[in-house]
Amino acid sequence: MNNPAELVVPRVQAAIATAFGEEFRQTDPVVRPSQFADIQINAAMSLAKKAGLPPRDAAAKIVEALNLDGICTSVEISGPGFINLSYDGTWIEELLNAESVQAASPATAVTPAATPQRVVVDYSSPNVAKEMHVGHLRTTVVGDSLVKVLEALGDTVIRQNHIGDWGTPFGMLIEHWLEIGEDSPEAALLVEDPSAFYQAARAKFDASATDAEGFATRARLRVVALQGGDAETFAVWQRLVAQSKRYFNAIYSTLGISLTDDHIAGESSYDAHLAQLCQELEDRGLARISDGALCTFPEGFSGRDGQPLPLIIRKSDGGYGYGTTDLATIRYRVRDLAANRILYVVGAPQNVHLRMVMASARDAGWLPDTVEAVHVQIGNVLGEDGKILKSRSGAPVKLMALLEEAVDRARAVIDASRPELSEEERAVTARQVGIGAVKYADLSTGHDTEYVFDFDRMLALSGNTGPYVQYAAARIRSILRKAGVLEQITSGLDGGTPASAAAATGATGESGPATAIAVVEPAERALALHLLEFDATLNKVREALEPHRLCGYLFELAQLFTAFYDQCPVLKAEESVRDSRLALCALALRRLSGGLELLGIETPENM
Repeated sequence: MNNPAELVVPRVQAAIATAFGEEFRQTDPVVRPSQFADIQINAAMSLAKKAGLPPRDAAAKIVEALNLDGICTSVEISGPGFINLSYDGTWIEELLNAESVQAASPATAVTPAATPQRVVVDYSSPNVAKEMHVGHLRTTVVGDSLVKVLEALGDTVIRQNHIGDWGTPFGMLIEHWLEIGEDSPEAALLVEDPSAFYQAARAKFDASATDAEGFATRARLRVVALQGGDAETFAVWQRLVAQSKRYFNAIYSTLGISLTDDHIAGESSYDAHLAQLCQELEDRGLARISDGALCTFPEGFSGRDGQPLPLIIRKSDGGYGYGTTDLATIRYRVRDLAANRILYVVGAPQNVHLRMVMASARDAGWLPDTVEAVHVQIGNVLGEDGKILKSRSGAPVKLMALLEEAVDRARAVIDASRPELSEEERAVTARQVGIGAVKYADLSTGHDTEYVFDFDRMLALSGNTGPYVQYAAARIRSILRKAGVLEQITSGLDGGTPASAAAATGATGESGPATAIAVVEPAERALALHLLEFDATLNKVREALEPHRLCGYLFELAQLFTAFYDQCPVLKAEESVRDSRLALCALALRRLSGGLELLGIETPENM
């Protein structure tokens, strides 16, 4: 961990303890950016009230006790008591070169978190025999990015894809499958167009609703057979799930998502435990019958009428719903998976339901206070009209169709701008840019807020977009390629020599000790300080569960690199300066590539 601000904090806290007493040692220094220096310490304001001093006097006491020799060249008090600190340039170089030397492969390697945890992440969660639509995009993309960041910081992460693979609709779907036959063209729709398969079954069900011996009646009986363990029915259910997995995996492959079949833990996984779970809650007085249904009434939840809000765990007809399976899920994740932290990357409308489940689980002792359960709320994707994004027909936008359009649009731009690239290179770059644009647009927005889906904005080469950040990385690759060191540097990114050592070879391509990075010009300094914030940024993502913080870091890094390159010649500089700046370029590429990888976005070779 080489973040300057975080290294300064313990020294400021020691000075506060000296100035005001040991009981104040853990006072937050309140570190903020400063327009007059590198950072600003604002703790004097709160300490002044406690000490009965004017803020500037409190600041003076802190400064008098502050030992920043070799770290800061300037410590000044400004305004009502702000303490402005300017770092020593030599110290910045030492930190940066240590960062460069330590930058071992892979590019995502960072300093592990101080207290690694065992984290269960519940995300994506599509339904069997249903199309994944744009609403699934965010839960899938945000969840996968959080998984990657947590793993990079040393957490043990357990992916859980809680697919909808059980319940009443499956009677209808199984009966339809049996009628059309496994080898029929309609059966293939489960992979090619799941919504069409589901809608065909639904149409049959609705059309025969009043027929005592019709499809709807047989479908209801099929549910009973499924829940009763009938062999034929269960075998068909297994085939439906298998076909849907093929469809899910096609989406995940296109998006570059790390979920596999091994991570599936659907609703069916808990079916055998639901009756016992309900009985236990009832026996312990935590659940009671209300209007024929067995319910829990966790404290603090009430309906519009002011009455306690029930969480139904067994329906009046004896069936089970989401409340039951979600309680079984949370109990399993604590008892069997030994989670310290459970993340539910689920749509915002499910917030009340999830909080009631968590509260009921805590009442039952299944979710102890030592385990953190968090709803990572996912906002809606909107169309240009400000409403939930839908197709012209009013149906939800199919996710695969959206992704294909993104790649097609990117390909049109690349064909026009880079005709000299081979067909294969243009196809690969179009996929990387198109998919990356969609994912970055999603991730760069706060996960709990809504955003308007706009291809033109997503694919723009300016602003906080995926292509802008990807282009910055591609530009650095071009610089290093011209210097004759790209192959060595990228081998470091992919598992070989560290990038900094490769950059040190210069144009000759000869191996040697890593070149020390010198930080002289203001643009070099600004870029260097930002590069040193990478680990701290990832820790903030881990703590707040907000991938958009990493997007913001990468966007600013791309901007700072552009300013550096415009103001500080690299290839035309004299040899010692050139080698230093190539090493700085290599570290910037490493952070851009590593950061994009943690977002699940590829870095193109050319753009």
